[in-house]
Amino acid sequence: MYVQYNSSREITQSIPDRSRSTSAALRRESARRYTIAFSPLARMLVAMTAINPLLQDWNTPYGLPPFDLVKAEHFVPAFEVALPAHLAEIDAIAAQSAAPNFANTLAAFDASGRLNSRINLLFENLTASETSPALQAAEVELAPRLAAHKNAIYLHAGLFARIAALYARRAELDLDPEQLRLLERVHLDFVRAGANLPPQSRARYSALTERLAALSTAFTQNVLADESGFSVQLEDEAALAGLPQFLRASAEAAAQQRGLPQGSHVITLSPSLAEPFLTFSDRRDLREAVWRGRVARGAHAGAHDNRPVAAEIMALRQEQAQLHGYPTYADYQLVDRMAGKPEAVSALLGKVWEPAKKKAEDDRAALTDMARSLGQPTPIAAWDWRYLAEKVRQARYDLDDAELKPYFALENMITAMFDCAQRLFGLSFVEQHGVALHHADARLWEVRNRDNTLIGLFIGDNYARASKRSGAWMHIFRSQSGHDGGTLPVVINNNNFAKADVSLLSFDDVRTLFHEFGHGLHGLLSQVKYERLAGTQVLQDYVELPSQIFENWAEEEIVLQRHARHYQSGAAMPPALLEKLKRARQFDQAWATIMYAGPALIDMALHSLPNGSKVDIAAFEAQQCELLGVPQDIGQRHHLSHFQHLFSGSDYAAGYYVYMWAEVLDADAYDAFIEAGDPFEQKIAERLQRYIYSSGNKQDPALAFRAFRGRDPKVEPMLAKRGLIA
Repeated sequence: MYVQYNSSREITQSIPDRSRSTSAALRRESARRYTIAFSPLARMLVAMTAINPLLQDWNTPYGLPPFDLVKAEHFVPAFEVALPAHLAEIDAIAAQSAAPNFANTLAAFDASGRLNSRINLLFENLTASETSPALQAAEVELAPRLAAHKNAIYLHAGLFARIAALYARRAELDLDPEQLRLLERVHLDFVRAGANLPPQSRARYSALTERLAALSTAFTQNVLADESGFSVQLEDEAALAGLPQFLRASAEAAAQQRGLPQGSHVITLSPSLAEPFLTFSDRRDLREAVWRGRVARGAHAGAHDNRPVAAEIMALRQEQAQLHGYPTYADYQLVDRMAGKPEAVSALLGKVWEPAKKKAEDDRAALTDMARSLGQPTPIAAWDWRYLAEKVRQARYDLDDAELKPYFALENMITAMFDCAQRLFGLSFVEQHGVALHHADARLWEVRNRDNTLIGLFIGDNYARASKRSGAWMHIFRSQSGHDGGTLPVVINNNNFAKADVSLLSFDDVRTLFHEFGHGLHGLLSQVKYERLAGTQVLQDYVELPSQIFENWAEEEIVLQRHARHYQSGAAMPPALLEKLKRARQFDQAWATIMYAGPALIDMALHSLPNGSKVDIAAFEAQQCELLGVPQDIGQRHHLSHFQHLFSGSDYAAGYYVYMWAEVLDADAYDAFIEAGDPFEQKIAERLQRYIYSSGNKQDPALAFRAFRGRDPKVEPMLAKRGLIA
């Protein structure tokens, strides 16, 4: 059971939670099987099940994980009970004497594994947001074992036979559209996981996925080790030259987090520190040190060298593609994407790559002139671009990022994104205190709809720390579904903003905050019956549409007028400053486009190599940069040695392009509001919620977009938004 609270903190009702649907009898049977199969030490761990909080009912507010009770050492023994329990459910579905039908096979499969799912989601969140040496050790141990469990499910011959039989007869089963979609998606999941391969190939495929899981874990931990181990200490006033007060405060807070004496300042590789330092620091030598530190992540000889890790991942991915009968891994991946073929990706990226490089020539000339006027060396280098661009922006638009930041206090921007969700979708966010979460920085909100019904929980974890991976992301602790009368989603947004007494954001930070909240809304507003189709479980080049379209409201004048208020005086942003911000929006877009599109092109080239190609990661990247003509004074946002999108898992492999694919969709979709002359026009917002945010994977995304927009998307709004066409 989980306890549902109203805003006055009184208990109002109790609702069954399907995540505890594993019966006591099944747990006992799982423990019995486990006791037979494992060592004496493991049998002792089974005896400890009664004191493992992961295996008990979570009698916590809202059925949240018992964060204050869970320890790293609980996970291995918990999985050693949960995995056999899940497999026992799968065996039971496959062993039924009754002929397969939707209810006894597809619906039963979708509802299975609740105990395993809740433990796994907690484990994934903790290892990303609040890890420790003990958790990392558990992650290394469990990665291949969890992959083996997934193989045991998706290579289960008996279960797949039932699913395949239903799939072959799908036209005559009289399924509703959502049921048919579930059947098609689950069948494809099994096929892509190797269920159709001959027995010998299935065994090899299983070994590949287990090894890949271990390698992806190593890759992620290596990046975190390099990020955690790097800092530049600013030892005197000369080292602080050019830094605005907000950045000095953040650097001082970072030093305190690292246990340095009061008054110390450090710059880490967290984007919320490194990027503004590259923008404002007058110390060119220190800018270079930070820039090189970011580039070199994962590319150091020694224990954390990701270059051989990535090379082995590529070899195994090529073998995967070959087993499936595809000529390249990109061909295999894009079968389940809107793009369909690598050629479609190349065509889209080609529309921006050369125009962005051409436009960058004009920007480079302006930056070079600025460097000369400041007595800085020329030609300019990559660690100069942000710094000089800020100087040009100040001169050209009379706009200083340090002047903007006081109006973008984190707390105000959280209020702004909640306000937009209320005006668009009728949601209210009521913060709850006194509930244990995974870290003291995390905050919890109830999410309620127009009639005050609780529809989900939202957790915000916004600050950088050494125990948290870099970047920004959304995840869940519990998915929405219709199982057991309906389950409330529990969604978390992670950012890595610099912590200070008052955290001030750049406008890029504000967009990031809104972006991740768009993902969060995708999970919170989901309204589907089956978990496999819920929330963000859509095609990878569609999943960024709900997040990227929400960024547009961060730029709306009506939103900024209401919420962009000075953190000290509370005064609204002056109209003149707001106008400067609007005029400067397309400034330096060529740089931003190159920084993104270069890695996207290299990703696609890497994964389009023919099967059997040996890859030297560093040499390949250098070769591609030369072929593409990546400007050395701009560089790339990601290098292969730390490119976690590609190597910390497979979701974005041959898929970094998806942000631009979704940008085409989001720019065209947002034009519907522009055409209506109202960014909160209710009829359009209702369609947006129905077809984009709430529909999950109930229908083909191309059809969902067409239902919202009334036609297929056009690429021109995206190009215009980036300033690449008039």
